[in-house]
Amino acid sequence: MKPPCDEAAIRSRVAAAPCNQRQAFWVLVATIIGSSMAFIDSTVVNVALPALQKTFGASVVGVQWVVEAYGLTLAAFILVGGSMGDLFGRRRMFLLGVGLFAAASAAGGFASTIAQLIAARACQGIGAAFLVPGSLALISSSFAEADRGKAIGTWSGSTAITTAIGPVLGGWLIQDFSWRWVFFINVPLALAVILISLWRVPESRSEQRRRIDWAGALMAIFGLTGLVFGFIESSRRGWSDAVVIASLVVGIAVSIAFVAAEFKARSPMVPPQLFRSRAFSGANLLTLFLYAALSIFFFLFPLDLIQVQGYSAIAAGAAILPMILLIFLLSRWSGGLVHRYGARLPLIAGPVITGFGFLLFSMSSVGASYWRAFFPAVITLGFGMAVSVAPLTTVVMNAVDQDRVGTASGINNAVSRVAGVLAIACLGAVMLATFSGQLNRRLGAIAMSDNVRQELQSNEIKMAALAPPSALDAQTADAIRTAVVASFVFAFRLIMGICGALALLSAAVAWWFIPDITAARADRRLRSPAAA
Repeated sequence: MKPPCDEAAIRSRVAAAPCNQRQAFWVLVATIIGSSMAFIDSTVVNVALPALQKTFGASVVGVQWVVEAYGLTLAAFILVGGSMGDLFGRRRMFLLGVGLFAAASAAGGFASTIAQLIAARACQGIGAAFLVPGSLALISSSFAEADRGKAIGTWSGSTAITTAIGPVLGGWLIQDFSWRWVFFINVPLALAVILISLWRVPESRSEQRRRIDWAGALMAIFGLTGLVFGFIESSRRGWSDAVVIASLVVGIAVSIAFVAAEFKARSPMVPPQLFRSRAFSGANLLTLFLYAALSIFFFLFPLDLIQVQGYSAIAAGAAILPMILLIFLLSRWSGGLVHRYGARLPLIAGPVITGFGFLLFSMSSVGASYWRAFFPAVITLGFGMAVSVAPLTTVVMNAVDQDRVGTASGINNAVSRVAGVLAIACLGAVMLATFSGQLNRRLGAIAMSDNVRQELQSNEIKMAALAPPSALDAQTADAIRTAVVASFVFAFRLIMGICGALALLSAAVAWWFIPDITAARADRRLRSPAAA
């Protein structure tokens, strides 16, 4: 799912190189295709996770790293990527991102081990960190204010549609061809973007020369990596392992050092002054909780559908489609809610509805039809997010001075990505620990040799992909499969309950932090000397 505040980032800039009508069309084509590659890839890979487990014989920890490697580098470098575009040329950095993303996609498609795929995904994340802010900056700098609204609508609608069809397209490629085509398909798209950009997209850069906060970026990635490595590897190594303890200590220490360094930096990547605004702090805390819940949901739901419910890859991709389409179709309507009721009420109601959707998922069972077991939950989740996204963007834009809207929207966008990285690491560890405890309890009631029991316990890190040894009799094998499925469903329900609690916590944050004012009053407040 697309992160919040993309449209805010586009609106925040003054056009640096307004295009003629012919150039404007090609700017939109290039940025839509480029952005769609990054948006699609984040959802398509989740549908491919079961196929990756099967191909490489990987554990859940392995496929966690496939997702996390991309998210880590993207979250750490996305703000730097935007700054480098302003400094060295927006088209140049956009093309650098597209080229790196394409090369990393090809490397991922040819990967022969899970480690090679993880490395390729990390490079993809770096490419996306230049590609995504570069595409938004090109639209901002190429369209004058009078034409920008229409351009934003075209870009937003087009990327929403491509994001929606991404899981279905990925499912079809996985089912009828190979998971490798999920990565290979990016290469021709990237070549088209590069040719169009060199041919028709004008170059532009900022008149203001700002320093790039390389120290902040490096501390962000080392801090995040330390925390994520510690939580993910705890599932394999155990909490008492020295490597896990050292990783968590380093992650916490570097994260604290990052916050301290940002107060002293001349051009901080995350200006601490912005968080003096109560509304801005609340919007980012809300984003952290809500998008953490969404991220772990999108990681686990395809595993549940394919490995437990028996869905095909294309059916699993289509199962998520109603949610994304509902968010797209209701985005304009939810924007109207802000002007009528202010942002506070929708930001309380939206997460509450989203939390109810997660609770519906926590009641799912095995073997029930999609329309009865999952469709009501998917629709509820989609409606709750549709109510939440537009008001969240409005709060971020109105919480700071106009000349800092671009930075504020970029920070909120990055927070949503950090939320996903941390959620998959932390809640993934909770999921695996719960699965392990349930499985050991259920296996204790099944008659089997100690060797078989030890083999199963040593491979429980595969979760729902865990298969009984081939030499077992049919009755024992069926009992083990039943225990594996029941253990996964129990753990999945627990995580969905936690996601519901995170969504309700988001609503509480909105109630406590977000001011009860309408958008019109917020605009007047923003223009006043005492704003923010």
